[in-house]
Amino acid sequence: MSFPVHEPVVYIISAPSGSGKSTLVNELLKSVPDLEFSISYTTRAPRGSETNGRQYYFVSRLEFETMIKHDDFLEHAEVFGNYYGTARRFMDDAEKKGRDLLLDIDVQGAKQIQEKLPRAVSIFILPPDRKTLEERLRKRGEDREEVIHRRLVTASREIEDFTRYNYILVNDRLEDSIESLRAIVRFERILHSGQTPSKEDAKIVTLADHCRLANVRGRLQPILASFRVPAVPGEVSPR
Repeated sequence: MSFPVHEPVVYIISAPSGSGKSTLVNELLKSVPDLEFSISYTTRAPRGSETNGRQYYFVSRLEFETMIKHDDFLEHAEVFGNYYGTARRFMDDAEKKGRDLLLDIDVQGAKQIQEKLPRAVSIFILPPDRKTLEERLRKRGEDREEVIHRRLVTASREIEDFTRYNYILVNDRLEDSIESLRAIVRFERILHSGQTPSKEDAKIVTLADHCRLANVRGRLQPILASFRVPAVPGEVSPR
């Protein structure tokens, strides 16, 4: 007897470097079951305590380019002189295991996934403002001054793409951000299953709806202004 293959809900999470994305993703994976995490491949060197197969799969440039030729990636991009990519095998594994898939990728990769998988749920994480992001980058103590400056410039460009995402999550208070991210994931599972949210799901629905692009625009203006990103006129309807 054959069984239907589970079509995973694919979640895309993007954010400027230093926005706290990794912390939020780690907390999400701890608290939400049946969620497969796609570990990206990269040609950059490991930092600090990073280990191969945990934060990234660290490969040579030649290995990465060979994978490109073999069409092994759902998406890939070159950032700051290094390749990053998401292997197709993670989608296959998620389907076989009956789990959903979480992709932690930048805006370039997100565009590619959105074109290939239009039903993917996209979430953009923002810092409260440019000053807070700069403080977080300096606190990490990983980068030289010129690298921090480059990351801030890149953040301003990445933030311009916020309208491409279904949800915007401002990572101001960590506990609130974790709760909102969990709510988005659970709410989208309900929608993809074709079910109607129950009364018990009311809080989840409220938290998720609060982060929808169409409902968050007004709160974004001070953040965009701090990065000197122009406001985008008009409204975007919910998915």
